[in-house]
Amino acid sequence: MRMPEPNNGVLSRRTEIVSDLRRILPAECVIAEEEELRAYECDGLTAYRQLPLIVVLPETTEQVSDVLQYCYGEGIKIVPRGAGTSLSGGALPLADGITLGLGKFNRILEVDYKNRCVRAQTGVTNLAITNAVNGEGFYYAPDPSSQIACSIGGNVAENSGGVHCLKYGLTTNNLLGIEMVLMDGEIVRLGGKYLDAGGYDLMGIVTGSEGLLGVITEVTVRILRSPSTARAILIGFPSSQSAGTCVADIIGAGIIPAGMEMMDQPAIHAAEAFVKVGYPLEADALLIVELDGPSVEVDELILRVEAIARKNGAQSIRISESENERNDFWAGRKAAFPAVGRISPDYYCMDGTIPRNRLSEVLDRMSDFSEDFGLRVANVFHAGDGNLHPLILYDANSPGELEKAEQFGAEILKLCVEVGGVLTGEHGVGVEKRDLMGEMFTEVDLNQQQRVKCAFDPTQQLNPGKVFPTLHRCAELGRVHIHSQQTRFPDLPRF
Repeated sequence: MRMPEPNNGVLSRRTEIVSDLRRILPAECVIAEEEELRAYECDGLTAYRQLPLIVVLPETTEQVSDVLQYCYGEGIKIVPRGAGTSLSGGALPLADGITLGLGKFNRILEVDYKNRCVRAQTGVTNLAITNAVNGEGFYYAPDPSSQIACSIGGNVAENSGGVHCLKYGLTTNNLLGIEMVLMDGEIVRLGGKYLDAGGYDLMGIVTGSEGLLGVITEVTVRILRSPSTARAILIGFPSSQSAGTCVADIIGAGIIPAGMEMMDQPAIHAAEAFVKVGYPLEADALLIVELDGPSVEVDELILRVEAIARKNGAQSIRISESENERNDFWAGRKAAFPAVGRISPDYYCMDGTIPRNRLSEVLDRMSDFSEDFGLRVANVFHAGDGNLHPLILYDANSPGELEKAEQFGAEILKLCVEVGGVLTGEHGVGVEKRDLMGEMFTEVDLNQQQRVKCAFDPTQQLNPGKVFPTLHRCAELGRVHIHSQQTRFPDLPRF
């Protein structure tokens, strides 16, 4: 994988740039010392690290605008960063770029129960939104596993989902409005408190754009009434195939659970050792199905799901009898990533999406890949919408294992596309999947996507080196036939 060549002119002006930024921002909001920059050298994809040129931590939208306007005029690249939980390298710094952190944008600005929405700064954590409204019987539906830490602005950048996205949708389905600063410093607002806006769906373009189009400083999100009843079923299966068939049968029966998650045996054992909530260790696959709504409806759906599970050979079925027990069922799934971290020095978390009816085939092929590469894999995923999160276990201190893990991951993603799926469900492309974009898109597709970026960021200063495997000049993309002057990116810095 490759990144843009550093701009030596910018590197040589570093001292001058630091001084200029300290005239724009309070001095403590500009980080320039190497030891302090280390905290920003990577995001959740820790295999790749790079010290940023400088880190700035603005406190207001106006300060973000001033920083971008300055960088636009000086030809300096910008990498937006939320909480740094991205698992695709979306916030990987650049040696000649400024990392713009939004950690100080941490206030909820307005709670509007009449319009059922919350207006919050971009650095507010996902879970903080639910915590702000649950006293009145509301919640924010998208709930990534990292919801205690990930920022709502980062959720918009990656179009995050979570265990409840099957019924309640991804970030894009729960986002009403954003405030965003463009690369030249212009502040724009898209959407608002209403459900839909006329004209072009610019907010739809920005959602999931991974920091390539602008810096989001504020969001307005939809909140929902908490269901009167929510119960979960913990179902153990003798094989991943039978669990996968059960998933398809539940959806085929017209039942849309609030959440439906699956874990294979390595993930079950790791999670149970971590949280000790009574997962069935004898099961080869575990399905967690949550049903919510009026109690009479939930009771009926539980009976139907139980019957479908038994028809598919379920070994064990446990139904939550209290809110605490329901939360316990989810505790292991929510903690699956750190739990796996206890059984392996390192792990590489993948993210691809497949048609539900190809689940058994994909799991079988992944098992073959595991043998081929000599690396273990633990599977946790959103079974309802086919979003897989294989965790490839490796040891970064063992020569060649990171490279093998990368190759293993690439084969999984190619397989997802091969069976009719896509490269990413919610983690984004970043640098992790960038060089695989050609597996899914033609050159015409990729060029059209880059034209959208050029419309927002014609100088290509925002988060360059991410998403697109080949960087074209905006002027070249305007031509009908592209025999391009193009830049290939040099090797990414590895940890």
